[in-house]
Amino acid sequence: MDWTSILAIYVLFWVLSAFIILPFGIRSHSETGTEMVKGQADGAPVNFRPGRTLAFTTLLATFAFILFYFNYTNQWITVDDIDFFGSRDRLEQQ
Repeated sequence: MDWTSILAIYVLFWVLSAFIILPFGIRSHSETGTEMVKGQADGAPVNFRPGRTLAFTTLLATFAFILFYFNYTNQWITVDDIDFFGSRDRLEQQ
């Protein structure tokens, strides 16, 4: 696998991990009982910590990518393992 493919796949894992991590630990003004600033959205978070979010996102993405890469090199789960409807067999018969 080329290094550009590795980088592109890692970035995809990182973005997916960011969407998974973002909702955890966020509290709104109504949940914490703090005063809102004039013009602020109702759902704006009070305690958003971007450094913590980036760290957890990077950890999750790295772990998921390592699993993906080991599966890619060792072929633990292949297309034949998840082909529940036999579509590869049907394509080969045509």
